[in-house]
Amino acid sequence: MNFLLTLLIGIVAGIIDVLPMIKMKVDKFSCASAFVYYLILPFIIFSINWFGDLWWLRGGVVAVLTALPVIILVAKEDKKSPAIMAVMAVVLGSIIGVVGHFLNLM
Repeated sequence: MNFLLTLLIGIVAGIIDVLPMIKMKVDKFSCASAFVYYLILPFIIFSINWFGDLWWLRGGVVAVLTALPVIILVAKEDKKSPAIMAVMAVVLGSIIGVVGHFLNLM
């Protein structure tokens, strides 16, 4: 059950991230990459035990750290997207972490 719930959280987070990208007509490979990133991210966040009592911090930090290589790669071609990507990583990562905490998935 935990696997399916974690997968569902990843699907929802992926959809939330990809919908604005589709609206802005971002290419399909970038959309697929973002969706897969958020699909996998909850599994990583829920399996890491960092920050102890500061559980709410884990999701955002892990999301930014795992997104950093792609953010750096995108910065080469586009100057405003890296900031948006970092903010989305912090926001969605934090939401994933909070949801996981309250559903006892961490």
